[in-house]
Amino acid sequence: MVLGLSYLDIVVLVLYFGVIVYIGIRSSLKIKKEEDYFLGGRQFGKLFSTFASFGQATSADGPAGVATTTFKNGASGIWSSLLMLFATPLFWITAPWLRRLRITTMGDFYEQRYASRKMAATYALVGTIGMMGLLSVGYKAVTTTAMAMTGKPDTALTVTEKVEKEKADRLFELSNENFTYLSQAEKQELAELRQENPRALFSYFSEDVLIWTICFIVLFYTAMGGLEAAFYTDLLQGIFIILLSIILIPFAWSAINEQFGGSGMMDALSNLHEQLPESTFEIFGSPATLDFTWYFIVMAALVSGMTVVAQPNQLVTAGAAKSEDAARTGFVTGTFMKRIVTILWGMVGLCAILLYGGKIMNSDFVWGHATTQLLAPLGLGLVGLMLASLMAALMSTADCLMITVSGLVVNNFYKYFFPEKSARHYIWAARISGAIFLIGAAIITTQFDTILQILKFIWEFFVVFVAAFWLGLKWRRANRIAAWSSILLTFTLFYLIPTLLPNIFPAMRTDESLTKLTDSRIVTRNYEVKEVDLDNRIHDIAQWEKLPQSEKEQISKPEELALGGTNAVDYAMPRQAIFWSKGVTTEKDGTSYSRGYIYLELYLLDSLGWDLSKNPYALNETIRLGIRLLFPFLVLFLIALATKPDSDKHLAEFYRKMRTRAVDNSILKNQPTTEKLLFPNSNWEIYTWNKKDRTGFLLACLIVILIIGLLYLMVSLGS
Repeated sequence: MVLGLSYLDIVVLVLYFGVIVYIGIRSSLKIKKEEDYFLGGRQFGKLFSTFASFGQATSADGPAGVATTTFKNGASGIWSSLLMLFATPLFWITAPWLRRLRITTMGDFYEQRYASRKMAATYALVGTIGMMGLLSVGYKAVTTTAMAMTGKPDTALTVTEKVEKEKADRLFELSNENFTYLSQAEKQELAELRQENPRALFSYFSEDVLIWTICFIVLFYTAMGGLEAAFYTDLLQGIFIILLSIILIPFAWSAINEQFGGSGMMDALSNLHEQLPESTFEIFGSPATLDFTWYFIVMAALVSGMTVVAQPNQLVTAGAAKSEDAARTGFVTGTFMKRIVTILWGMVGLCAILLYGGKIMNSDFVWGHATTQLLAPLGLGLVGLMLASLMAALMSTADCLMITVSGLVVNNFYKYFFPEKSARHYIWAARISGAIFLIGAAIITTQFDTILQILKFIWEFFVVFVAAFWLGLKWRRANRIAAWSSILLTFTLFYLIPTLLPNIFPAMRTDESLTKLTDSRIVTRNYEVKEVDLDNRIHDIAQWEKLPQSEKEQISKPEELALGGTNAVDYAMPRQAIFWSKGVTTEKDGTSYSRGYIYLELYLLDSLGWDLSKNPYALNETIRLGIRLLFPFLVLFLIALATKPDSDKHLAEFYRKMRTRAVDNSILKNQPTTEKLLFPNSNWEIYTWNKKDRTGFLLACLIVILIIGLLYLMVSLGS
């Protein structure tokens, strides 16, 4: 063993990376012009487009991210990766639009639609920041997985680490007690430990060292191969991620049966339901779910569904396809593959709750810990293969995003200052800008504590451009002035000012009115009594007996339960920060300290008299997301109505292109295309659907229903 990995695991890692580097070098030799580097020569058919879509949607953050949120929130945590399920049928319609744009980068859209190179340059810079955030999720996932795989045994911990681990163990112990029967001192201790959030797992490697090591490995690979290397790697890692996701599940079931008795799948699933609280399996509305209530899921799905099409990387997958059919088939099929595999990752997360609930406090370590515990005993090098597959997933996603960002920066920013250079010059400029992008993503990774924090940042960041994109496509009245107003006001009010203010006025971070938390609430739910509930009630009675006499008089002794009866369970909702992106922590001197950037929109609502501390945390987050989605559309719509429209000639050329299939030449022949409009005499560009549009959309909707049914089946089997 070397730092937690077997020699065979290391051999597998080296061999896997040898193949990946070979693909990168081989692809680099085929790059002759910019389109080869940025869009792979637009040569990819349905198979590669499918795995490109799957690979781009399934970075290293996929398995680790879903396992993380499921481990923390139960079955409802699966929604962290299923949010865009409801938007997937829409991709059947939008993917051909992206192909019809006939552009190299999404920045070109803003230049062509609004006749503004400056807007395209702005999109390039802001979009680069958003893509850094997207890649940082992968960095974080691989880092935490590697840390879990290289964890120290207790005998190797330092004195300081032992003290912190003892606090983490105590936090877990108190968190799993019935809150009602904790003494006042224990309740206070629990609140303080939750704020402190001590670590329970320590790696041989520093998190920052791992982040930067992974960054430079990815940098070495991605600077070579261009989009073709990324797509081939997507195909390879996509297959391995699917296989390894499936492999983990039977070994998890076997471990459950070994611990609790039984054999086979059904006994393992029955053990899950018998040993875990019923709330663990609630898909919507579980009181134990802090982040994924039904109303938050609806709003987050709406925001992510609207913003994802405006992201720079979405054009790469659709734009690199050889035809509209390849674009839409690959995009939708690959996305659905991700949704199905997501449910498998959720199953691993549920199994991990039962197997490792008392051993892992930081849910980001779940995937790596489960991999080590379930696959390492086989001695087949599967731990090394899993780590290599996650690294390959990160590398291929990083390559796609780097090509996306390189194209944005070079075509929409760099060429603005250095025009008419050679193709070789621009390819090298792209590689250098890509390297800067990868390093920037690593820096962003170090600024967030958890995968979920980064996911929330990504879901909402592109609201900055969402109105300019959607109304630019569908409303001819949208003009340059209104688009600029929407972009600049949204970015300034929601990101620039909230980031600058706490740095200019540091006292804001400790101001009592700004460190406000949601109230601690007790939520009661009734569940059918199971064997595990009988054991828990015996423990509750013993816990009540330990209370001071003064507290016993205030709390009734818990009644004994009968199997099959009804059990009322109290859940204590943790207090959460209202106004800060990274929460509020308690310093050693007892003062509260706010981290991240401030949510000015929520502070304004609270100042106007709506006491947000009375709301559940998820409701505040839902309100915030709703404001951020509505605001840019409202600004653009109102200002467009109050200002002059853009040139009819310019708009006519743009919309004629959008009404023409990518394989047609009618755009060049100036043939009329207005017959494709549903409302030809209005300013709205709503197209009529043909048979392929209708059939594909309805089929995609049916698949959405089937996937939701599969999710319900997964959480109900064995109950």
